[in-house]
Amino acid sequence: MSPQFLLKRLMPVFAAAALSACGESEQARGAPPPPEVAVVTVKVQPADLSVTLPGRTTAYRVAEVRPQVSGIILERKFEEGASVAAGQPLYFIDPAPYQAAVDSAAATLDKAVAMAAAAKNREERFANLVEMKGVSQQDYDDATAAAKQAKADVALARAALDRAKIDLERTTIKAPIDGRIGRTLVTRGALVNANQEQALAVINGLDPIYVDVAQSSSELLRLKRKMASGELETTGDSQLQVNLTLEDGGAYSQTGKLALTEVNVEPQTGAVTLRAVFPNPDGLLLPGMFVRAEIVEGRRNDAILVPQQAITRNPLGAGVAYVVAEGNVIEERSVDVERALGDKWLISSGLSPGDRLVVEGFQRIRPSIQVTPVPLDAGVLNTAAASSSSGMK
Repeated sequence: MSPQFLLKRLMPVFAAAALSACGESEQARGAPPPPEVAVVTVKVQPADLSVTLPGRTTAYRVAEVRPQVSGIILERKFEEGASVAAGQPLYFIDPAPYQAAVDSAAATLDKAVAMAAAAKNREERFANLVEMKGVSQQDYDDATAAAKQAKADVALARAALDRAKIDLERTTIKAPIDGRIGRTLVTRGALVNANQEQALAVINGLDPIYVDVAQSSSELLRLKRKMASGELETTGDSQLQVNLTLEDGGAYSQTGKLALTEVNVEPQTGAVTLRAVFPNPDGLLLPGMFVRAEIVEGRRNDAILVPQQAITRNPLGAGVAYVVAEGNVIEERSVDVERALGDKWLISSGLSPGDRLVVEGFQRIRPSIQVTPVPLDAGVLNTAAASSSSGMK
């Protein structure tokens, strides 16, 4: 019998033995275990809710410096851009004509006083004479009227002197408020007129300072309803706190308070202007600066916050979460995401306290399959993420 013939006869035997061995190996290994997924347990916790809005700074007080008398500017007494105090001299107007007016008014007053004294003496003499029939009653009445007129002339002359003194005092133009004064718009030798349209300079009161922001009327209504229903509780006093982020991205060290909500809605934008007041002791904030204002709306004591990585989106853009239900079976949930708070989502519906939410292992799951839930170890997760990032670099 040839070797080729023997090989052909034994090939089926070898094949059957190999198949038998493979079957025994598969039975020994058994079915694969359920995939492991990282989960966190959903729970309620207090959360401070806030909204960030763009805004601009506005001076707390603004005063335009204008002359109240006419004349030639003799001197400027301030440095442009410096801080000034209320009552501080800013400009001097030539006082010579106003000093002359004061002297003239004083002389007129002296004359009126003298005339009043003479009229009073004449009235007293006529009073004695009229009793003795030495003068007529008409002459006495005329003397009495003349004395009263002379007294009125004294009051008129005194008022004219006071007015002249006021005009003389107004030749020194003083700061009406505390604040920072800008550039001067007139120079020495310029002729200015009383109550002219052009201001000589502008003073801005910067401590405190306003920040005006715009919020949609619908968001304002939502906030008011939540506060009225008790869903949101104000922190601290009744005024909402406001934090600022400056143009360069840095945080402003002072905390402000919401002071005003405009009573009108802008028809073109549907927005309402909100005004906050901030301390500005160092003068860091200047009028017109662009800032971002974070308004602390209130505190929600039963907020559900979940990691952002736990929420995915379906093709329609709606939020989707995977929960390990009873029997360790994956259940798909539709959730409503209200807003982001740091690295977490605030969930308004779709999840309940105690739910086991999947945060890792999405590529190994689908609805209705059984899994092995493993509590998420944040420390291990962060370390692994950092190692992965370093490896990618």
